[in-house]
Amino acid sequence: MNEKFLKVHPDDDMLVAIVDLPAGTHIPHGGESIVLPVDVPQKHKFSVRAHEPGAHLKMYGITVAKVTQPVRPGERLTLQNIIHATDTPVKRKQAAAWQAPDVSRWKNATFAGYLRSDGRVGTRNYWIVLPLVFCENRNLQIMREAMLKELGFGHASSYAAQTAELVDKFRGGVSVEEILATASTASVTSGNRKRVFQNVDGIRFLSHREGCGAGYNESQNLCGLLAGYINHPNVAGATVLSLGCQKSQIADLQNELHRRNPEFNKPLYIFEQQQLGTVETLLTTAIKHTFAGLMQANENVREPAPISQITLGAECGGSDGFSGLTANPAIGHTSDLLVALGGSVILSEFPELAGCESALAERCVKPATADRFLQLMEAYEAFLNQEGNSFEGNPSPGNIRDGLTTDAIKSAGAAKKGGTSPVVDVLDYPEPVERSGLNLLCTPGGDVESTTAMTGSGANLMVFSTGLGTPTGNPITPVIKIASNSALAGRMPDIIDEDAGTIISQGESIENVGERLLECIIGTASGAYYTRAEELGQEDFIPWRRTLSM
Repeated sequence: MNEKFLKVHPDDDMLVAIVDLPAGTHIPHGGESIVLPVDVPQKHKFSVRAHEPGAHLKMYGITVAKVTQPVRPGERLTLQNIIHATDTPVKRKQAAAWQAPDVSRWKNATFAGYLRSDGRVGTRNYWIVLPLVFCENRNLQIMREAMLKELGFGHASSYAAQTAELVDKFRGGVSVEEILATASTASVTSGNRKRVFQNVDGIRFLSHREGCGAGYNESQNLCGLLAGYINHPNVAGATVLSLGCQKSQIADLQNELHRRNPEFNKPLYIFEQQQLGTVETLLTTAIKHTFAGLMQANENVREPAPISQITLGAECGGSDGFSGLTANPAIGHTSDLLVALGGSVILSEFPELAGCESALAERCVKPATADRFLQLMEAYEAFLNQEGNSFEGNPSPGNIRDGLTTDAIKSAGAAKKGGTSPVVDVLDYPEPVERSGLNLLCTPGGDVESTTAMTGSGANLMVFSTGLGTPTGNPITPVIKIASNSALAGRMPDIIDEDAGTIISQGESIENVGERLLECIIGTASGAYYTRAEELGQEDFIPWRRTLSM
């Protein structure tokens, strides 16, 4: 790799600055020397030749932009001279046979997981409490406050002690300046006291804002998502609180649960407030049954399980100009390794696959699978267009500042998380994973809505690349955070688990980082390692309301 710049694909019309490049820098390319007419910041792209308005530009070997203003050789590509553009998707071509990576090193590898009666294996052992409608969130919060501390779950912190110290200083008459000068020493630690149930990883309370006030399709999707969490291999059992009159009905939840698992036999307690009467009756009954459920959950112990029992969700968020060059390709290699070992991978965030439709359709194992993917993509974009939006608006200001100028540039890098293996199935939210291999799941590009959905579809572990830094976690599925650059890994070590920036900073190969990540996945799945998000108590849960989200 050149120390100053990188060309990702031989057909590309742009190069990526590996370091800050000042104007006047000479860039060797194609037997000639390009002199940069302007400064190009690290992670940003610059043109290898002159282009006139209307020209289409490639990166990763596919079209990612259209020129709107004349571009000089070496000129930085920004929103002032390019816009989003993609190739027109083809219906289907025959893909070349997949060359699976060598996985002999892990041929007999196992992880220590929780074997469930349906044959699936959990990487964690949780009890969940969830509402069928937002009206029950207060009761959920009361149960949380009543149970977590007494059972030794949750996260104790010194932030409360810090606040108490500031109160004492205020009462002592200190000034605002003295308060601001006070040293901050807060920290977070797991557990307030010794756990009562040693084999249970915790109770998770999944509050949300859905269940009523929207169309029945949204309520049905919510029931499907919640059924996915109840049936999830990382969940030992569940308590459900219902008001009674909401659109998301108990019968709908039970039907969705039966669709996913006709032989479902975990402990499941459902309570309807309008039938039970007083809040006190509801809460005392729910707490008693939840405690009994925890006693049953505590009987589960970890057992050896094959790597094929891992269903891996692949996510990216807070992406930067290096995400598609380091962390995402490394995740892609890990995905290929896992698929070759018989496991499953979920690639979601359909707005971040715009421009990659043809390549992904070609990888589908059946024509019907490719057709469904293209139809879902077209329907998603058509709905956005009706609302006055488009995939073009996906990149955030942070993405753009760090070199992801168009959605197609962002998408081409994001799709790298899916590796090169065949696409075995295409799922619409909130459908479950049923086939081993690479699955595409229709979700929005929002990090938490996407991770929430992948867990509902069965991901029992997740990898999450980030270039700018994000604390995102999930209530029941461990989320391994991978930095795309070493500077981020050093600046935010409390949220980063693995550093893929070594691909650029140290010349480490993508394959080596991907293998290192697989080892981290196995350790995490076994409970030998708990992720930074888990240590911080980062339990993000947002159901996707399709009519409002992108």
